[in-house]
Amino acid sequence: MTDEDVTEADGPRGERIAKFLARAGVASRRDAEKLIAEGLVRLGGKLVTSPATFVAPGDAIIVNGKPVAMPERTRLFRYHKPTGFVTTHRDPEGRPTVFANLPQGLPRLVSVGRLDLTSEGLLLLTNDGALARRLELPANGWLRRYRVRVHGKIEERTLAGLARGVTVEGVAYGPIEAGLDARMGTNAWLTVALREGKNREIRKVMANLGLVVTRLIRTAYGPFQLGSLPRGAAEEVNAKVLREQLGLDAPKRGREAAAEEPAAPEVPEGKPQRPPRARHAGPQTPRRGKG
Repeated sequence: MTDEDVTEADGPRGERIAKFLARAGVASRRDAEKLIAEGLVRLGGKLVTSPATFVAPGDAIIVNGKPVAMPERTRLFRYHKPTGFVTTHRDPEGRPTVFANLPQGLPRLVSVGRLDLTSEGLLLLTNDGALARRLELPANGWLRRYRVRVHGKIEERTLAGLARGVTVEGVAYGPIEAGLDARMGTNAWLTVALREGKNREIRKVMANLGLVVTRLIRTAYGPFQLGSLPRGAAEEVNAKVLREQLGLDAPKRGREAAAEEPAAPEVPEGKPQRPPRARHAGPQTPRRGKG
């Protein structure tokens, strides 16, 4: 170690740098730790060598040669992912990515979990990497719901048995709710709900039942619904929903804020009045669609 290195013993305690970078939307906490291990993070001009390094207010942080702005307020978006996009910022195979095809005007975002290349539907995006990690954890108990089209012979009793969990190729999967919605010859539509969401879980479990998944659409992630959101569109979750569903201290805006404010005192004659607050024009709470 040289005098150009920063460790957790340096300076006053504040927020750990890996968490700070996650909140700033640079990367998830785990990926932020990788950036530190690769020597790409500097704090106050010095190389950061530990993810346990603390950041104090006003500290200058540079990642891969670029300055990092202070974290903004936490924001969450619903995004309708089309098929054919990889859920990553950079793909070594050169395939189209979700983040290169988002609508213009959005901040830097990270995804809450992933949807694979050929999957579609609801993908939550946030500018807070720490929140993304929190929402990914099975411990939050949130159901992820899907509409799944499969090809093959359906045995409803076998589908019901998935509620007890199943082991496929040595990997244990937790309880899965699976029900038959419609059958069209050798094709069928299923509704599937699970709480873990391991890598390609639905496809692997269905293959174990002799079924081939030909379409997979995520329709809900916990309390958040795909609804009628158009394919390729992104819509911000409003502050009230963030507070009610996630307990986040998001700022009140628009009519919601005005309703909770006390009446303004009378202004003495001759003193200029404060201009009215802008009305929030953001999206409303998403409605549940038909899937």
